[in-house]
Amino acid sequence: MGRINDLKNMLSEKRVGFLMDEVMTGEHEFEPGHGEPGKKFMEFRVTWGPKRLGEFANPIGGKFMYNDLYGYVDIEGLCQNAPVEGSLELLYFSEGKIRYSFDFEVDGTPYHFIGEKRDIRPWNLHRTHTTCYGELIDTSTGEVVSRSVTHFRLHTAPAFMASMRLG
Repeated sequence: MGRINDLKNMLSEKRVGFLMDEVMTGEHEFEPGHGEPGKKFMEFRVTWGPKRLGEFANPIGGKFMYNDLYGYVDIEGLCQNAPVEGSLELLYFSEGKIRYSFDFEVDGTPYHFIGEKRDIRPWNLHRTHTTCYGELIDTSTGEVVSRSVTHFRLHTAPAFMASMRLG
């Protein structure tokens, strides 16, 4: 009964959107002077989706294919389960990419992550939708702290699809 009431409230407020849970797993490497050298584990677990489908689907609006994002990130040598907030932009038509952008803080230091799934074309979705190239920036200095490559693991696709819900 609770989900039905939630849906009724969203419809009455004209605030129908959706949410999905995604996990990107891979590795990162610190830039010289920012941590121990070598490849290390990295993973971000995020929930993303548009708050309003109308805005999301409107190509002349400022929120076209834009999703709010929140969740957690693990970066070996830096943080574990650090809460993140940001956005996921589906830039298929303008730039041929998907961009994850989020902020978080570790021990008082603010960080900004930008990750991109690049060169998206209909014939290479199996590769471009699964590989994300990222940079981690210390926003207090503007320096790149780490570079990463994370992947959407295909065996997680059923859980990803099943996570879709109204939100």
